[in-house]
Amino acid sequence: MHLEGSPMEWGDEALILSVRAHGETAAIVEFLTRDHGRHLALVHGGRSRQNRPVLQIGNHVDATWKARLADQLGHATVSMRRGFAAECLGDRLSLVGLSAICAMSRLLPEREAHPNLFETALFVAGFLDEADVWPALYVRWELALLRELGFGLDLESCAVTGASEDLTHVSPKTGRAVSASAAAPYAERLLPLPRFLRAGQKGGVSREDVLNGLSLTGHFLELRLLAPQDLTMPEARRQFADLLGRAADHA
Repeated sequence: MHLEGSPMEWGDEALILSVRAHGETAAIVEFLTRDHGRHLALVHGGRSRQNRPVLQIGNHVDATWKARLADQLGHATVSMRRGFAAECLGDRLSLVGLSAICAMSRLLPEREAHPNLFETALFVAGFLDEADVWPALYVRWELALLRELGFGLDLESCAVTGASEDLTHVSPKTGRAVSASAAAPYAERLLPLPRFLRAGQKGGVSREDVLNGLSLTGHFLELRLLAPQDLTMPEARRQFADLLGRAADHA
């Protein structure tokens, strides 16, 4: 327990979400930490030649934060764990995907811990060199983001019949799955449920399935998270979906 007026300090692993210049040499860095949530801090010398490669969006770092009071911006020192940003430089889709993870993470409330979401983000980032794997993992991460924020979808059973098999669509209003038979009369008004998100489904994942997954999560992110706050979908997320769509068109 910290007494009022006593120094505050913690150390945590983090993903770098954003960096902006502050003064001549410092930077204000936004982190997604494992146990302290989304957090901002001033990094002295953040624009130096030594720190610039570390303070890249998407990098996995160790951060130590200090402040005199808990509600202050505070300052941080940072060291590299894994340079995801540099690893993605040779592949535009992976780089945009990493940027999308960071941009969407900025929607989380400040200083509210979401350790499971952090671990899932790291898991996805670890597969960014496997183009046939990580886009589907990213969709699952967005589902986890919705769930963590209290907007989770119910994809386990049909909203109409209660059946857990042959689920093919999702209601755009309720976020509940619908079976093929129940969906048939008004399928055009429902969202497709990608096969890789259906319970018990195995096998490969097509780009079309991933795009349907992004449409599904994107719809509910817009409806339940962004629109109520008068926000728009982050540009990095839009670029990711567009780039993936163009790749699918040329496949």
